[in-house]
Amino acid sequence: MSSKYAIDVQGSLKQNRPFVTLMVSQAISNLGDWLHLLAILTLVGLRWNATPWEITFVTLSAALPILLTGPFAGALADRLNRKWLMITADGARIVIVGALIFADQIWHVYVLLVLKSLFDVVFSPAKNGKLKELVPHHQLAQAVSISSVIEQMSKIIGPALGGLLVAAFGVAWCFVLDASSFLISGIILLWIPGYRVIQQANSDVTGVGEQTASPSQGKSSFWKETLEGIRMLASLPHIGTSLLLLAAAILFLQFADSQTVVLFRQLPGISGDLLGWCVAASGVGTLLAAMSVRKWKTAGHGLKMGLGTAVTGLVIGTAGVVVSVWPSAGLGAHLLLISLFALAGVGIGFAIVPFQILLQEQTPEPMTGRVFGTVGSVMTTSNIFGPVVGGLLVTFFGVIPAFVSSGILLTLLGVLYLFKPKGGKKMPVEEGVAPKTAVSGELS
Repeated sequence: MSSKYAIDVQGSLKQNRPFVTLMVSQAISNLGDWLHLLAILTLVGLRWNATPWEITFVTLSAALPILLTGPFAGALADRLNRKWLMITADGARIVIVGALIFADQIWHVYVLLVLKSLFDVVFSPAKNGKLKELVPHHQLAQAVSISSVIEQMSKIIGPALGGLLVAAFGVAWCFVLDASSFLISGIILLWIPGYRVIQQANSDVTGVGEQTASPSQGKSSFWKETLEGIRMLASLPHIGTSLLLLAAAILFLQFADSQTVVLFRQLPGISGDLLGWCVAASGVGTLLAAMSVRKWKTAGHGLKMGLGTAVTGLVIGTAGVVVSVWPSAGLGAHLLLISLFALAGVGIGFAIVPFQILLQEQTPEPMTGRVFGTVGSVMTTSNIFGPVVGGLLVTFFGVIPAFVSSGILLTLLGVLYLFKPKGGKKMPVEEGVAPKTAVSGELS
């Protein structure tokens, strides 16, 4: 593993062994994440019959640590060796997820979710930064799409497998498999290069250089590096408005999404595996969207994000109306809800994937951790306040009004973004970097 990795910038991504290794590790880890999520929702929402507020606190336990530590984790990912940060995070999550097997009260789940999220927030910016180290600039859009496809495929396989495990063996086996996935992921990460591969800013990428990651690199404080990530976001073309749209969309979506289990409980005779099938259907839809984004070259990122947001809103509102008028949880209700979740997945994919591509394309590699950490904190803010508002709506007005309100707001937001005035011309990546001192000055 100490041997030199030769990365052919002209070759295909399939020939980029470090990138392929990273994607295999991500696939296994993502698969386990969906098993763990479905198991918790089944345990808390359907078996323990948790109240809307208890379900809200499950979401907050997973999201709040990301908000509080996201930018600092991004700065950490830029200062330390990203490979070993990911391996350390995987090792810690093996223990934490394994402990969920023994949770028999809801506060146990809260504590363990907080601990797991602390290591999730370290892993994510390190993985995003490592992707930029291993992939030439002209292949970034393809690499991001592949990463998104892997993530969405895990939504298909994970819930289906999780539903089978829960039905046949119980929730504990989902946690066992999730812990095992982090173990395998950490072992696979040993085979990726530990050094940094800094890419040139120009789009033709004539070569790459190596830079050994060291804790002593970068004399800037965490606060300064975090502020640099915020300034970088402000300097990138189109990123600011797109980030605001996505943050608002996630906020409105969480009004309803965080209470999906409560919505399903409104149907008499609902089966415990419907949640898994609906999440799988949503994953199929987002997978199709991720594969279609790059092929729809005539449309800009803003058009795709606006349409995706509007479609998601229409589907969410329709789901609330369907449950309110459907008499029982028969085959027809199952098929209709699964279809609606699939269509919602398409909308979510078109809202998220273009932003991910835009962010990867225009963020200089040395700033990747800080920028993605800051973006993650903005997204997590929406993921925190959304469930809180959703819990209030469900408590005072009911779950159906919460879904309808979420759908209306998402639809209006998407339409508003479609008709917003177009900004200035798109800057090439080398012009979209922050001031010199933020990239090539004190940070090198």
